[in-house]
Amino acid sequence: MSATVLDSFALIAFFRAEAGHDIVATLLERASERDAPMHMTEVNYAEVKYMIIRKDGVAHWDAIARELPTLPIEFHPITRELADIAANYKARCRLSLADAFAAALAKVKKAELVTGDQEFKAVEGEIKIHWLAK
Repeated sequence: MSATVLDSFALIAFFRAEAGHDIVATLLERASERDAPMHMTEVNYAEVKYMIIRKDGVAHWDAIARELPTLPIEFHPITRELADIAANYKARCRLSLADAFAAALAKVKKAELVTGDQEFKAVEGEIKIHWLAK
């Protein structure tokens, strides 16, 4: 199994039971069974946190924060290499900064990016994307 990167869209869908949550749940289950964690940048983690708090409140985030360490996800700090790649994506494509970091991590890891965010169509030829919905 190749490496997999989660965009914030995917993890938010999972925690909020939105469209595609079942696909993310299956991918997380497989990652756990294979002892091969999925990957996410700390920038995307921050996006998940603020979106959950904004949409569902702090109490819901607190419940998620207790569950998060049990999931097979490795969170990556931002390095200069990731920042440079993300900046290049941001300069060339119509991506949010958080999305640019997710794309950069997928590129560095030679990984498949799991998302339903249509912004990633701009980089579909450069990284492999597992679409939650098209």
